[in-house]
Amino acid sequence: MKPALRLALTPGEPAGIGPDLVIKIVQQASPHQRVAVADPHLLEQCARQLGLPLRLVDLDPHQPPEADLAGTLRIVPVPLAAPVTAGQLNPTNAAYVLECLRQAVTGCLDGTFAALVTGPVHKAVINQAGQAFTGHTEFLAELTHTRRVVMMLATPGLRVALATTHLPLAEVPAALTRDALSQTLQILQQDLRLRFAISAPRILVLGLNPHAGEGGHLGREEIEIIGPVIEAARAAGLNVTGPVPADTAFQPDTLRHTDAVLAMYHDQGLPVLKHMGFGQAVNITLGLPLIRTSVDHGTALELAGSGRCQTGSLDAAIDMAISMASHSPPG
Repeated sequence: MKPALRLALTPGEPAGIGPDLVIKIVQQASPHQRVAVADPHLLEQCARQLGLPLRLVDLDPHQPPEADLAGTLRIVPVPLAAPVTAGQLNPTNAAYVLECLRQAVTGCLDGTFAALVTGPVHKAVINQAGQAFTGHTEFLAELTHTRRVVMMLATPGLRVALATTHLPLAEVPAALTRDALSQTLQILQQDLRLRFAISAPRILVLGLNPHAGEGGHLGREEIEIIGPVIEAARAAGLNVTGPVPADTAFQPDTLRHTDAVLAMYHDQGLPVLKHMGFGQAVNITLGLPLIRTSVDHGTALELAGSGRCQTGSLDAAIDMAISMASHSPPG
């Protein structure tokens, strides 16, 4: 039997479904140790509201990780700034959300945790509190001083990575430089090998424009940027195909011979992936000096405290983190 891994869980927005999801998933025993980086009183409050048992145990990082019993959760306590009512956002707690992430990242970097699994945050309320925040992906890159990271979502049968992430559509073409796209391909190739144990990853690259530019008649990014980057990647030994039109790329026969699709912008590839696997998909940040997975959905404020939230995506994110940590070399 493989040794137990210790995973950090950040529930995210305290008024959303993140705390509920954490409480629901720990009702099942696990061969690995799940540690919430969160306010203990918040989790106890949510457990009472859901009518579920919860026993919190302060984490002793000096002890080796051990299997979780049902209903038991290790915790690294981080205090809320203000009381929480399920479903009601409060900008006062934005700093709490970010502090949970900071402490979890520190634990990953110092070896306390094998991976980080994040619950959904509410970007608008964090920005309303005066904290510039475009998403977990960018925030984790900043925390770890990582120059470039890659956002990838995965569901059974499909992985979609993004050349650009949370940008207005009008800003996407300027962000697609040869250097940036080349680095993205290198990170995707490296982490598919390192984290997913795919020895020779097959990467399919989408064009930016309709029909992949139609030979320059519908845009020249494919000719001037995307195509040359693909040619250079092939010359360096990468198994890369493209640029291909996005509207025909996601055919079953094509995907059977593809380990990851690289889309040029957020809403080019992710609608297809979420159609295939919403509620079971996992958001992964590649290129970090740690393993980070996340749910594929938002805070669902209207479901908070109701007990009606589904744990499928969080379960999948935890399973993915365990798989990635098991494939990755230590240290």
